[in-house]
Amino acid sequence: MKVHFVVLIFGLLLLTTRLSGQVSGCTDSLALNFNPAATVNDGSCIYESASISPEASYTLSSELSETSGLVLWNNLLWTHNDDSDTKLYCLDTLNGSILQTVTLTDVVNTDWEELSQDEQYIYVGDFGNNLNGNRTDLKILKISKTSILAGNAVIDTISFSYSDQVDFSPTGANNTDFDCEAMIVSTDSIYLFTKQWVSKETKVYSLPKATGIHVAFPVAANDVNGLITGATYIEQMKLVILSGYSSLLSPFVWLLYDFDGHRFFSGNKRRVGISLPFHQVEAIATANGNKVYMTNENFVQPPIINSPQALHIFDFSPFLSGYLNNLLMNITTTPGQLEVFIYPNPATEFVSLRVADSLAGMDFSVLDAFGRSQAKGQLNGNKALIDLSGIRGGIYLLRIGKSYGNSLKLIIR
Repeated sequence: MKVHFVVLIFGLLLLTTRLSGQVSGCTDSLALNFNPAATVNDGSCIYESASISPEASYTLSSELSETSGLVLWNNLLWTHNDDSDTKLYCLDTLNGSILQTVTLTDVVNTDWEELSQDEQYIYVGDFGNNLNGNRTDLKILKISKTSILAGNAVIDTISFSYSDQVDFSPTGANNTDFDCEAMIVSTDSIYLFTKQWVSKETKVYSLPKATGIHVAFPVAANDVNGLITGATYIEQMKLVILSGYSSLLSPFVWLLYDFDGHRFFSGNKRRVGISLPFHQVEAIATANGNKVYMTNENFVQPPIINSPQALHIFDFSPFLSGYLNNLLMNITTTPGQLEVFIYPNPATEFVSLRVADSLAGMDFSVLDAFGRSQAKGQLNGNKALIDLSGIRGGIYLLRIGKSYGNSLKLIIR
């Protein structure tokens, strides 16, 4: 019994020592209250006011006067309108010109407000509810990406209701907290960010992404001081960017990052103003967090306001590159893993490469199916961040040095 008691005391002391080594606080060096000793992000970071202007803006075709959702897929932008139009529009990322349209048949656009995606599907959110706040036919269209590329879109439907909406009395236009224009899709769930006209907050609801009829349950809420209109998500980077605007049509984004699991408001929360006054920003998309695309609807009120539908391109690296680069470049491998480690895979615009110390400083190449180099460089020690933005989607080989023994398959979307 004495031995057991001693072991128990030792274990408690060891646990206490480990816990005392964890310091909670603000871990973001850009924050006003950054704590360099903090090892656990407690979501307490405070930031100075900031705003950003687009690097470039392009007026979109009049066909997209009510652009409302946006995703970046296969190095192209996809969008739609929010009223009656049942087409998806494929846009050039360089200037927003329409490259292709896909008509979705046997569906109705009651109020399409958002696009999201996962590996296999595009999701269209038909859940706009600002007219009276009393829709009972809220739904999300789930469309196979393969079928879109084949020119014959196969569409399933996810129908849902809000678990906490019990009163369906008409509220009148723009007077409900059960409107929604923002959605993200994770590995196993869909998350909705509501557009709350009354409270100017947003509530996060979760529901399964399987076809069928579901109930969306609230999992979090936050005071965003505005109307949330779009969302983009990089799950492996723990990054969500929400777009929105104030009641005076002053657009903004909320940067949510370094959160715990799917508790999106548990980490860093930074509001950044968008220098586009009187722009009804409706949609947002990104592949890497640094280069961000947004679109706005046509909004004209003569004689002063004239904001035609447009695509805007932003560089958010001043706000996020430190976090993202640190996240990518500090990926560690565990014993038994390969000599070469890449992340993420599949990749879109970049990939982080980490190798064993024995391969440090060597050259690397991204090779196509014919063995032709599409990108190359030299490792900085045992790490590198490789730009893939100029490479077409497909299957490639990432080789270290001249030997194919130190290679991994790389999928580029």
